[in-house]
Amino acid sequence: MSNATITYLVGGCLGVVGLAAFCALVLVPAVTAYQRPLHRVAAVVLSFYVLAACVGVGVLLGAVIVLEWPRLF
Repeated sequence: MSNATITYLVGGCLGVVGLAAFCALVLVPAVTAYQRPLHRVAAVVLSFYVLAACVGVGVLLGAVIVLEWPRLF
């Protein structure tokens, strides 16, 4: 396998593990905390909103690191 293939494989596996951890640590407790279906749906939507915000912060920090790396080092 080439280095690029290994990089994509590791990135994909980490994405799956991260999503599974999010579901197990955030989504499941949020859903099981409520009994009404509407409240559970709201908990899922808000949990995915938090996930999107965390992904956005990660992408922003990654972009800053990539753009500022030559200037810093």
